[in-house]
Amino acid sequence: MPPNTTASSGQKPGKSGRKKGRKARLFLIVLVLALFGGVAYGGYWGVSTVRASFPQTKGSLTLDGLSGPVDVKRDGNGIPQIYASSDADLFMAQGYVQAQDRFYEMDVRRHMTSGRLSEMFGSGQVKNDEFLRTMGWDRVAKEEYDTKLSPSTKKYLQAYAKGVNAYLKGKDGKDISLEYAALGFTNDYKPQEWTPVDSVAWLKAMAWDLRGNMQEEIDRSLMTSRLGPKQIADLYPEYPYSRNKTITQEGQYDSVTGSYVQGSSTTAGSGTQSTSGTGLAGNATAPNGLQSQLSKLYNVLDNVPTAVGVNGNGIGSNSWVVAGKYTITNKPLLANDPHLSASLPSVWYQMGLHCTSVSSKCQYDVSGYTFAGMPGVVIGHNQDIAWGMTNSGVDVTDLYLEKITGEGYEYDGKVLPFATRKETIKVAGGASKTIVVRETKDGMPLLSDRDDELVKVGKKATVDGGAPDRGDGYAIALRWTALDPGNSMDAVFQLDKASNWSEFRKAAASFDVPSQNLIYADTENHIGYQLPGKIPTRSKGDDGSLPSPGWDSKYAWTGYIKQSELPYEYDPQRGYIVTANQAVVDKDKYPYTLTTDWGYGTRSQRITDLIEAKIKGGGKISTDDMRQMQLDDSSEIAKLIVPKLLKIDVADKNVREAQKLLEGWDYTQDADSAAAAYFNATWRNILKLAFGNKLPKELRVKGQCLNVAPVDTTGPADENQTVRECGQREADQAQPDGGDRWFEVVRKIIDDQNNDWWKAPKTRLDDAAGNRDQLFARAMKDARWELTAKLGKDMDTWSWGRLHRLFLKNQTMGTDGPGVLQYMLNRGPWKLSGGEATVNATGWNAAGGYGVVWVPSMRMVVNLDDFDKSKWINLSGASGHAYSAHYTDQTDKWAKGELLPWSFSDKAVDKSTSDTLVLKP
Repeated sequence: MPPNTTASSGQKPGKSGRKKGRKARLFLIVLVLALFGGVAYGGYWGVSTVRASFPQTKGSLTLDGLSGPVDVKRDGNGIPQIYASSDADLFMAQGYVQAQDRFYEMDVRRHMTSGRLSEMFGSGQVKNDEFLRTMGWDRVAKEEYDTKLSPSTKKYLQAYAKGVNAYLKGKDGKDISLEYAALGFTNDYKPQEWTPVDSVAWLKAMAWDLRGNMQEEIDRSLMTSRLGPKQIADLYPEYPYSRNKTITQEGQYDSVTGSYVQGSSTTAGSGTQSTSGTGLAGNATAPNGLQSQLSKLYNVLDNVPTAVGVNGNGIGSNSWVVAGKYTITNKPLLANDPHLSASLPSVWYQMGLHCTSVSSKCQYDVSGYTFAGMPGVVIGHNQDIAWGMTNSGVDVTDLYLEKITGEGYEYDGKVLPFATRKETIKVAGGASKTIVVRETKDGMPLLSDRDDELVKVGKKATVDGGAPDRGDGYAIALRWTALDPGNSMDAVFQLDKASNWSEFRKAAASFDVPSQNLIYADTENHIGYQLPGKIPTRSKGDDGSLPSPGWDSKYAWTGYIKQSELPYEYDPQRGYIVTANQAVVDKDKYPYTLTTDWGYGTRSQRITDLIEAKIKGGGKISTDDMRQMQLDDSSEIAKLIVPKLLKIDVADKNVREAQKLLEGWDYTQDADSAAAAYFNATWRNILKLAFGNKLPKELRVKGQCLNVAPVDTTGPADENQTVRECGQREADQAQPDGGDRWFEVVRKIIDDQNNDWWKAPKTRLDDAAGNRDQLFARAMKDARWELTAKLGKDMDTWSWGRLHRLFLKNQTMGTDGPGVLQYMLNRGPWKLSGGEATVNATGWNAAGGYGVVWVPSMRMVVNLDDFDKSKWINLSGASGHAYSAHYTDQTDKWAKGELLPWSFSDKAVDKSTSDTLVLKP
């Protein structure tokens, strides 16, 4: 099945489906028996099937279309370095080599981005395809290719596609991957040729998972069914500007020149955009009838396969750069570790792209992390500069309520017709399905068309008096920058060959979506930061934090922030730049609302503190210091809460015994730490008692049921009147997730012993909690018995790693396929250190459990003094072939925090080369 999707989307299989399922399982059992020493003929067939797809890495091959020979040098981890004498040959070889290792992954990705998963996996994916066709990623990608991209970019995309197709030529599915061998037993699917648009569309999937605050927009609206405006505001506190530093600190907006300047003393001036707007025509709450509609929309979004993240939730990253004056090399050091969903294979593919002689004919000498399916290097370094990325989190999506009539939709008192198109979805083993997609004049697709219930709105929806008659309800449309054609593919190649700060900023100007924090360093001892992206401006009073009325033009986007107005820094006096999803710029120094939902700066401030401690101590920072910082697993929320927990007089001797684990604990979350296990269990139960049990069912974990008081946001609940409500959200998407927003929520009320949030009703086993310490005592008790059930009564056997485990799952058949196939494709578990909102960000969702849901997907430290002394690691390995030696050969080292040597110079690459393949014309 495709990434993070179910096999049937809730549909019951018919008889034919059950027969096919039984046949597939029988086949796979035979295959497994063959692989592990079954009957003689079967054993030969099974092993040969697995090995048939392994790439040739030695000797020579002929590729039609090359203009000269290309060397592919792979090191002991299977990481390729490609050497060619022309740009076209370089990118053609990249396509060929990535297809060798990862074509199945590439093929699934392009079917996802084009809404064609049903062609591979059958009727269970029709709903996903309907939604993806409605978004129209591949249509936008085609328009970008046809009308926006530069001629050189098109040439590179064509060369890349030619290389992929050279690999596919003459191969059956079983010659490409084990997954095709299994898929082919029940499906006659045959891989098709690769196209340039397939590569461009991948950027849309990346942008979708890094799209900003769309989930928060939905969550805030859903909360209005059970919480009042003040309570919701409590759960979304303002960014702590005075405590956690913003990314840019030495510049601000100049209202005279209309640009962002470094070192300016001018103020942001008048006309700053309001940050207190609410959408929904100024109402502080969403319409009551909107609740079920938004909840169903969330479920639709949650089912869309993830490309690189956890469907937009919890996605973060670390990157920082230190100037040469503070390093042992006297040149900059740059670190990056993007936090994304754990996937197998990793979303990243390490690679070097080298021209044998850099010239106008062949312009590239770059190495780093690529996406299989897309030419160029996304993060890494060339011979002059290095760069990293973190998600900026800027708000580039808005949901709009639309009043639909028989002829179209209302807009400023008029009825406008929808733009419509038909999409036909082909289904493996079944009949095709045709849908109609409707869009407004701004190209906003109606997401609510993809579910019959999404078109219904409650009769009691409340909007302002100027709203149109509810009639049969409001639909929901999406405005998103990535649905407009852009130039991000151009930016990738421009970054790869940029040689200085001005060229880097010029490349950043083309990087329209997704908006990423870009950090920079060069061999001339400069460091920098640039916020790129196509970022919308909104009318005064609308901050994009809640759905807006689509029938009123004053809520339409008013334009986009100019490149010259976007925040940046270059060689700041402090000598370092840290980006870890915190606020980009102080709100008082900038006139535009970039978002209302920054990360809260816990990780960024910890990194800053580590850097400053080293500097103030008179030390110089080394490559290994940067690595050690990446592994820092100190819990900032534990530093706040543990002193309070230790002051509580606990009567139960078993709970008191657990409480003593926290005495003298240094707040580090090592995998072997019993204290970390107990604290995180206590933190999880604090969140559940104080907040989770008070949230509406749409935000709570699916299947967790509570007796709750009837909704009344104006007064205290009546404990004698309760109704049974069960949660509706997947465990890794539920709230409270325990991230640093919740750190800030608790920090705001920690010293208010009698705050209403600390009150919890009486249960069959516990008295009511009326204040903070009573609730903390209950949480410690619940944590003690929860860990006893999970880890045993003997606390000497407890450890954080036993709770906090990573399973790497093949993101197609390894998630929902038959058990035997999952056994073949999946790996793990690994017991991990780290945690939520720590620098070593092995994320877990406190509402759903302790398992790892997102990770540092790679780590790198670039040494600008000597690139050959740079270090890197990937989550899994270079190969997507389940029984390749390079399937997960980097994971053990990754889990231990180790890094691999990163060869760049010809001499270093030759020394590390294990296999050489020559591609000949």
